[in-house]
Amino acid sequence: MPETVKIFDTTLRDGEQSPGASLDRNQKVEIARALETLGVDIIEAGFPVSSPGDFEAVRAVTKAVTEPVVAGLARCQKADIKTAWQALQSARRPRIHIFLSTSPLHMKYKLKKRPEEVMRIAENMTRYACSLCQDVQFSPEDATRSELPFLAQIVETVIQAGASTINIPDTVGYTTPGEFEVLIRELYARVPSLRQIMVSVHCHNDLGMATANSLAAIRAGVRQVEGTINGLGERAGNAALEEIVMALKTRAKFYRVRTNIQTRQIVRISRLVSSATGIVVQPNKAIVGGNAFAHEAGIHQDGIIKQRLTYEIMNARDIGLKENRLVLGKHSGRHALAKRLRELGYQLEEKELQGFFERFKELADKKKEVFDEDLFALMEERTGAPKKVYSLEHVQASSGSGLVPTAAVRLLKEGQILQGSGTGDGPVDAVYKTIDALLGRQHKLTGYAIQAITGGTDAQGEVTVQLDSHGRVITGRGAHTDIIVASAKAYINALNRLAAMENVVRKIPNRRSKAVAR
Repeated sequence: MPETVKIFDTTLRDGEQSPGASLDRNQKVEIARALETLGVDIIEAGFPVSSPGDFEAVRAVTKAVTEPVVAGLARCQKADIKTAWQALQSARRPRIHIFLSTSPLHMKYKLKKRPEEVMRIAENMTRYACSLCQDVQFSPEDATRSELPFLAQIVETVIQAGASTINIPDTVGYTTPGEFEVLIRELYARVPSLRQIMVSVHCHNDLGMATANSLAAIRAGVRQVEGTINGLGERAGNAALEEIVMALKTRAKFYRVRTNIQTRQIVRISRLVSSATGIVVQPNKAIVGGNAFAHEAGIHQDGIIKQRLTYEIMNARDIGLKENRLVLGKHSGRHALAKRLRELGYQLEEKELQGFFERFKELADKKKEVFDEDLFALMEERTGAPKKVYSLEHVQASSGSGLVPTAAVRLLKEGQILQGSGTGDGPVDAVYKTIDALLGRQHKLTGYAIQAITGGTDAQGEVTVQLDSHGRVITGRGAHTDIIVASAKAYINALNRLAAMENVVRKIPNRRSKAVAR
């Protein structure tokens, strides 16, 4: 059976150090519980001495989870270590994680101490931490810019002092995969006792190589890797745990190791962390980005339809998504279009599809992405469906604290202008009630949903509504940068579909049930 690589998550400590990513105690507890469900082996809950709030958050995490080891960070100072231990005492499996700079640059300018002084502090503080807790991890900060003989010597010293895990951090993301693998192998060669304990790595992403460096260390024999969800962290962030885990899973024959991670929880916790920190995951982010399993290019879509493995090395379901996503745009091909049309209930012959594809391409050249409502409209053009009964000419709504939500609407009904105003429980409700009043009939709204089509403050929103008419469910969609306008367009779109359906029923009175079923 393959060896297991332990996953050390530092989202709650190093990840929280991302500018603007502060987490309160309740958020830390919620994320910690999600990390436990994900299957991480160690949770670094915080830096207890840094603030009373962080101390309490670490203590709360120790009470919230039972399976993972819970670690608290501390400098090689007695006060730090003592405070960390106090915060960790409720943990079922506590770990004190201490660190001390070892590079010439850090020792001279940050610590202002000679190498022999640093060596003595490392040994004494490791012994002190071990007197409080059986599980102590030591990190020589800025290890990848440290001199190898000194690094090996201090590692040997803290192992003899009782450290059970040695973490080799690439603190500023300076190293490269080849260099890092050589460094790890050299340390194993120079410090034989490393083979008897756990060796970890902690890589930053300043040059974009954090994941690659972590994987190189695993190839060199390391069996614990540190990182964060979504790659959060100081500056350019840490190694993204989801990338490391899925690399090991996808290339299992190459790495010959496994993890304890329940990968189908990845998307859920990625979104939880994004929501809690307010840091949005970029669309092209590996594994959890919105485009990671999306395909627009026609060649790719054709390959995906025929055999998913042609352009996907991972299954979307393995990270918690339901399926991949074929994006219809100007680069899409006929196979992707035909597949989406079939999903919408349309089956076209080859010649019909070619003509429809040409119209689709014309539209796609004008829009970034073609949505289902666009396909419905194109299909209605092709089939000679009845012209729209209702058109939205104008809509305006106002609301606010202490104000009654009001709306003004102007519609065009088969050439006749209908306009009026009304009130409601909110601006959208006011718009819908005004439309109903203008048409002289009420409609039962059974569903209303909004989703952003694009990003940014000027994002276009798509509204989907469902109306119930005598047991028939009619769906309408509308898109606009103004959500009130999008809501009105969706409602009018549903009413037009309802009118078309009722027209069919009137023309075929003896086959009402079949018409409705269709």
